[in-house]
Amino acid sequence: MSEDNVAIGRDYTRKNAEMAARWKIDVNRDPGSIPLEELDPAHDDLFGANKVLPYFERLRKEDPVHLNETGPYGRYWSITKYEDIMFVDTNHKLFSSDIRNGGIRLGGLPLEGEPDPLTYLPMFIMEDPPKHDEQRKVVQPMFTPQNLADLEPVIRERAGQILDELPRGETFNWVREVSVELTGRTLATLFNVPQEDRHKLIHWSDTVERIGDPEYFETPEDAFKELWNCWEYFDGVWKDRLENPGSDLISMLAHGESTKNMPPNEYLGNMLLLIVGGNDTTRNSITGGVLALNQHQDEYRKLKDNPDVIPNMVSEIIRWQSPVAHMCRTAMEDVEVRGKTIRKGDKVAMWYVSGNRDDEKIDRANEFLIDREGARHHLSFGFGIHRCIGNRVGEMQLRILWEEIMKRFSNVEVVAEPKYLRSNFIRGITELPVVVHAK
Repeated sequence: MSEDNVAIGRDYTRKNAEMAARWKIDVNRDPGSIPLEELDPAHDDLFGANKVLPYFERLRKEDPVHLNETGPYGRYWSITKYEDIMFVDTNHKLFSSDIRNGGIRLGGLPLEGEPDPLTYLPMFIMEDPPKHDEQRKVVQPMFTPQNLADLEPVIRERAGQILDELPRGETFNWVREVSVELTGRTLATLFNVPQEDRHKLIHWSDTVERIGDPEYFETPEDAFKELWNCWEYFDGVWKDRLENPGSDLISMLAHGESTKNMPPNEYLGNMLLLIVGGNDTTRNSITGGVLALNQHQDEYRKLKDNPDVIPNMVSEIIRWQSPVAHMCRTAMEDVEVRGKTIRKGDKVAMWYVSGNRDDEKIDRANEFLIDREGARHHLSFGFGIHRCIGNRVGEMQLRILWEEIMKRFSNVEVVAEPKYLRSNFIRGITELPVVVHAK
């Protein structure tokens, strides 16, 4: 990797605006006209403009295991087909998630020397066994079937309140008024913190995805300083749970054998993991579902005719939106995939958003079908030891919300173009202007 790209991955005092200007691309350029060796789907601007899917379509057809050596993220492999993603995701010995090897996101580099604790935030999703398994096991009890059953009426009540308070006949941002509200309230419940603090959780979740965005932070370092306010808040909660343990996630971390002695940066890392995992994925599926139904009116009519399809529709929404666009791994030895040799130490990006549209594995993959057979067989939650720990909570929130929507509204109408998150990691929607029509 060039010195230039090393600087991109490590210099958190760099100006975000300068980096954005330096790597600016024409998002409207036809990806078919770009030389294959220069085709880089990782540009955040492509996601911010919602122009990335044709890049993946070309890679799946022409170069499904694609080496990129240019662009802001340096050298990495794009894995774009369903079966190849499964291979990487389920072989954790061959492909490491460890933050010391580069972690799970594009831009992460192997650690050299002593890391800066301000910006070095280890978390269990960026660990390999045995530490990953030990820490994941600490919070696993939160997601048992019994706990989910206990949570369901709480989520239903909250969803009903949110929907009942929406303005009728007026345009509003669905993301802010519904998607974020429901996931924020659920997170506050899982952490057992005051509901009025849910907006802090959403703010810190947003901050994680905007570390390099010049519209929000001058430098990445500024964003990390903001994230340490999250640690300060949850340090107080931790100290309270040491004295007054409960059945919430913070109590589990504070008393778990493998988590009770975490240094501050690791505690912050794991809190951000739980916040982003519990918020960004579900909120963007909630929003993406409304948008998809508006873009596919035949499917919306199908839903109105048969609301019993909602549980299946939820899985199709999660596939269609693919709220986590990619996860990265680092090859621990030379390995061959589709005739390409991935070298030891190479960064490998599993593009879930691409694998979920692989028509060799998923029939009519580029169509949104709410009654799709086998709809749960998508990649959005990952596979193997790192499969999303809270996937059932996310599905439950989506299911309940749509059940409550169908009781109240004849239509949730999108009335203007959505705005998308400038991130190649979370495939997000920041604004969705809608009008709701009561039954």
